[in-house]
Amino acid sequence: MDNQHRKISGYRELDQAEIDLMNEIKSLGEEIGSVVEKLERTTIIRDGLNTGEPLFDLRWVEAGKMDLQKGVMSLIRSVAKPGTF
Repeated sequence: MDNQHRKISGYRELDQAEIDLMNEIKSLGEEIGSVVEKLERTTIIRDGLNTGEPLFDLRWVEAGKMDLQKGVMSLIRSVAKPGTF
């Protein structure tokens, strides 16, 4: 359905520059997400065998992931300027 945002309270029309910027931010978010996934799945290799043990401290990976997601969302909201909480 075209123009769905018009039927959702708090959304506004964006100009092309805003749309382009939001798409750029979202693209960077996808790149960041790919790096986070690599950190999450990288395991220790010992004596040529995969131990299945995470190479990185997953507590910090998860904390960084959450902070980065909030950062990307904050940048999107800075451009979108939603009219609701």
